[in-house]
Amino acid sequence: MNELSVADAKNRIYESLQADNTDIDLHIAALKAALKREGAKETDLDPSRLVQNNRSGRKLLQAYFRQRGVMVKFMSS
Repeated sequence: MNELSVADAKNRIYESLQADNTDIDLHIAALKAALKREGAKETDLDPSRLVQNNRSGRKLLQAYFRQRGVMVKFMSS
């Protein structure tokens, strides 16, 4: 797999979320690797690009990512 930047990995995650979570675990792993290369421990996601942009949807997404070793925060509007 070629090395993606954090921004590219996040864009692929957004696309995956729009496509009913297709290959989401692969994209989370790519994001995790990109974060590690850049020395970051967490990333910000844009809640307006989420399919389920409500509190329960965001918390579910955070928990799913956390189980895979990626800490997620959400940008404020």
